[in-house]
Amino acid sequence: MALGYWAVTNGLVKAPEEDGVVDVIIDVPSGRVVASVAIKQGKPIHVDFVNVLSYQLASGLSIEVPSKAMNVTVDLAFGGAVYATIDAAQFGLRVVPKNTNAFIELGREIKRSLGTRAHYGTYDCYGVIFYHEDDKGVDPVRQTNVTVFADGQVDRSPCGSGTCARLAVLLAEGRVGTARSKLIHSSIVDSIFEGEIVSEEKSPVEGGAPACIPRVRGSANLVGHMRFFIDPEDAVRPFTLR
Repeated sequence: MALGYWAVTNGLVKAPEEDGVVDVIIDVPSGRVVASVAIKQGKPIHVDFVNVLSYQLASGLSIEVPSKAMNVTVDLAFGGAVYATIDAAQFGLRVVPKNTNAFIELGREIKRSLGTRAHYGTYDCYGVIFYHEDDKGVDPVRQTNVTVFADGQVDRSPCGSGTCARLAVLLAEGRVGTARSKLIHSSIVDSIFEGEIVSEEKSPVEGGAPACIPRVRGSANLVGHMRFFIDPEDAVRPFTLR
């Protein structure tokens, strides 16, 4: 979504002269995705992206959380990356900003406890998604999540590939489907993505629940410009940044 906004805003992809939609095709580590940028009065207003095949890898895995002296259950799903998803109610927590540090520590601990069980082909566990849901009876499904990824980083968005992973789990639970319900996915700071299933497909996991091609809608904003320079006389080039 961010790359779609950036490409149109910076003129790399020409926006339509009239209100309409322009596609931005992007190759990402998990495959090729299309960001469809909706244009109104010459400006992007939202982006839909259709993701790669997404599916549940495992459900109800029991893992130990030593710091809490308890076991919890997690679901594993692939949405372009591998995510462990867990209902925050198991810890008696809600997904609100004051609990951010608690989720970071729990996310790190859950990754360690999962170990190689969260490995899938060349993928390891990219992130841990904690979510809460106030009313399971509403339609569409409404959940609030925080995605803890990499080494304790927190996504300020509801996470695009993480939203696809949650859609895959909800499809396995029979709560969403093609042309049937969708997911209103809020982040820990109340930004919102809308996720829906374009089509249901056969899972590559033997005996697994149905897979899906998901579509996610959201928006983006330019927040900064960064420029890096490499001096050929610099003794420590090339370099990496963390």
